[in-house]
Amino acid sequence: MRNSQPRLSLVGAGPGDPDLITLKAIKTLQSADVILYDALANIALLDHAPSSTLKIYVGKRAGLHSQQQQEINKMIVGYAQNMGHVVRLKGGDPYVFGRGHEELEYARSQGIPVSYVPGVSSAIAVAGIEGIPLTKRGVNESFWVITGTLKDGSLAKDLHLAAQSSATIVILMGLKKIKEIVALFQKARGINEPMAIIQNGSLDCSTCLISTLGGIMDENELGRLSAPAIIVIGKVVNEKKETIYASLKENISL
Repeated sequence: MRNSQPRLSLVGAGPGDPDLITLKAIKTLQSADVILYDALANIALLDHAPSSTLKIYVGKRAGLHSQQQQEINKMIVGYAQNMGHVVRLKGGDPYVFGRGHEELEYARSQGIPVSYVPGVSSAIAVAGIEGIPLTKRGVNESFWVITGTLKDGSLAKDLHLAAQSSATIVILMGLKKIKEIVALFQKARGINEPMAIIQNGSLDCSTCLISTLGGIMDENELGRLSAPAIIVIGKVVNEKKETIYASLKENISL
């Protein structure tokens, strides 16, 4: 039985820490009849929904696709028509490499009213939480956010352009292509360019590996890292080291 009028709310769940959720997202979850949540959405966020809300996992990770995208699209429409308010809860921001707009377009094409609630993207938040600013006056002028791997499994073409720039580069879904990415950026920026790989950013179990383009492949910890992880390349990565040093000096003075 339908509890409310059919509609879809596309909601960003943030980078992982359940406290990094917007107030509007919480209010939207509180009115959900059905929640379709993905692999990167913290399940603690489901507690904001009524106990009567139907909660369905439709997570997709590389090599572990429990639901194909086309099927998810049909589920959104079907549940909206039969139960009312569907919340599609997606990690980070739904419009940042999350196929969110594809789902919104499909629902709209089927006559389902849609809305979008932005989320805190890991592309921006995770580096900052680790003490790495994506921009800093006198260091860089911009940052790029790029997917590491295209749909066909090849390396994203924009990485070639990004390597030629002086911008900070944030690469999502690039861990499996790390050797190719490092080789590409070494040619353009040299072996001393700083880089970081951050796994499970914003969570208590996060890991941050700091190195250079010339040294990253020799790091023992590299083989232990797995998705979800982001890669940050650029001179701003050095700011993390300076933050740690300043913190140590402050503790010693105390």
